[in-house]
Amino acid sequence: MTGYLVEPASVEGLRARFDGRVVTPADHDFDNVRGVFNAMITARPQVIAQCATVRDIKSALEFARDRHLPVAVRGGGHSVAGACLVDGGLVIDLRRLNAVTVDPGAKTATADGGATWGDFDRACQPHGLATTGGRVSTTGVAGLTLGGGSGWLERKFGLACDNLLSVDLVTAAGREVTASEHENADLFWALHGGGGNFGIATRLTFRLHELPEFSIALMLWPADQGRAVAGVYRDLMHAAPDEIGGGLLFLTGPPEEFVPGHLVGKLCCGVLVTCIGPETRLRELIGPLLATAPQGRVITDIPYADLQCMLDDPPGFRNYWSDENLRELPDEALDRFCERAEDMVVPSPSQHALLPWGGAVASGQEWPGFDRDTKWAVHPLGLWAEPADDDRAIAWARNLRADMRPWACGDVYLNFIGDEGADRVVAGYGPENYQRLQRIKAEYDPDNVFNRWHNIKPA
Repeated sequence: MTGYLVEPASVEGLRARFDGRVVTPADHDFDNVRGVFNAMITARPQVIAQCATVRDIKSALEFARDRHLPVAVRGGGHSVAGACLVDGGLVIDLRRLNAVTVDPGAKTATADGGATWGDFDRACQPHGLATTGGRVSTTGVAGLTLGGGSGWLERKFGLACDNLLSVDLVTAAGREVTASEHENADLFWALHGGGGNFGIATRLTFRLHELPEFSIALMLWPADQGRAVAGVYRDLMHAAPDEIGGGLLFLTGPPEEFVPGHLVGKLCCGVLVTCIGPETRLRELIGPLLATAPQGRVITDIPYADLQCMLDDPPGFRNYWSDENLRELPDEALDRFCERAEDMVVPSPSQHALLPWGGAVASGQEWPGFDRDTKWAVHPLGLWAEPADDDRAIAWARNLRADMRPWACGDVYLNFIGDEGADRVVAGYGPENYQRLQRIKAEYDPDNVFNRWHNIKPA
C-alpha cells in the first residue's frame, strides 16, 4: 500500500468541508459504492469521495496529496482493468456530477464528468441530435471519450473524441484549466485518446449531428452457419456507405422473443447492422444477409437512445477484453476467427466480435491513438460468472489475438483492453505520439498522480 492508514478524524475533517459524501469501509454500503462493472476487480480504497462539485474534487485531491495516497477517478466504472479503483488509496467518484445540457441551435452538448452515455443520449434524443458514444448506456462519457470513443455512429460521425470541442480539467495540483483548439492546444490534442492521464475531466463539450431517423437489423443464425454469414458480412461492409455500422459476433443465444427456442443458451452467430436512415433504406442494404435466412431477426426503426440501452451488459460478471486491429480480412482470417469462437464460455454474455472501422474514423489521423486506416477490429469481450472459468476465458481471448496476428497492424485501441503491459500502451499511440504525450504529461502531472489508465509516464 502506498501512503498511510487514514485516521477517522481526518476523514471527518474532509466530510466537514465536502458538499458530496465521503464513504469509507466503516459505512454499511461501502461494498455497494465500491462495486464496479468487472467483478474480477477487488481493490479496496480507504476513502471514496463522492463529489458533488468541482470544489469537492479539489478538496479530495488535496486530501490525497497531503497523505501520499494513490488516486483513482471513477465515472461509469467500466474500465476492464479497474482503473476506477485503487487499493488503499482514494477514489474520486464523479457519479453525482452527471448533468447534460444541450444547445440545439448550436448543435452542441455539454456533459459533466460523471455523466453516462445514457444521460447524454436521452438529453439529445428530443432534439433529433446525437454524437458517437459508447455501445451501451452505462459507460461513462468522459472515460470513453478521452480514450478515443468507438461507437455505432463512428463510420459517419467519427469517434467521440473527434467531436470534442473543449474539456474542463482539474490537474493533480488542483488547478482548473480548459483545453480546446484555441486554448492549451497541446493538452487538447492529448485528450483525444490519452485517457485519464492528465487530470480529471469535469466538463466536456461535443459537436452534435442531426439524427432524425435511425434503424437496426439484429439477425441470428446457428453457430455452424457463422463462417458463411461472416463472408457475406465482410463483403457487405466493404461496399457499405458510411451510414451503416454495427458488427458480427458469436454469442450465447439470449432468451428474447425474436430468438427461436432451439438457439437460446447455445452458441450463435449474430449480426447487428445500424443505419442512419429509415428501415426501408436498411432493408435495401442488407439483402445479402437476409438471403442467408437468419433464424431470428428484428428489423425496425428505433430511437438511437433506445438501442444504446437495449444492449447494456449486466454488471457483476468477471471480465477480460482484448483487441487486435487488422489491415485486411482474407478468408483464412475469417476461418480462424470463426473456429476460435468454439472456445468461448457458453452460456455467458461473452461476445466474440468483429467490428468494422472505416468511413469517418479515418479522418482522425491527427490525434494520438490507433492507426485510423485500419479496416477491422477483432474484439474478444469476455464476461462470465464462475472463477473456475477464468483460465479458459482468458486463454480464448489471447488465442484469438494470436490467430489474427498475421493480418494485424500492430497497434491497439486501448479502450478495448485491460492491462496488457507497457509495450501495448506504446503500441496504442505509436512511439512518436507516446513521446509527445510524455512531454505533455510532465507539464500537467509531473508526479504521475493519474497513473491508473494505460499509464503515460512523464518525460
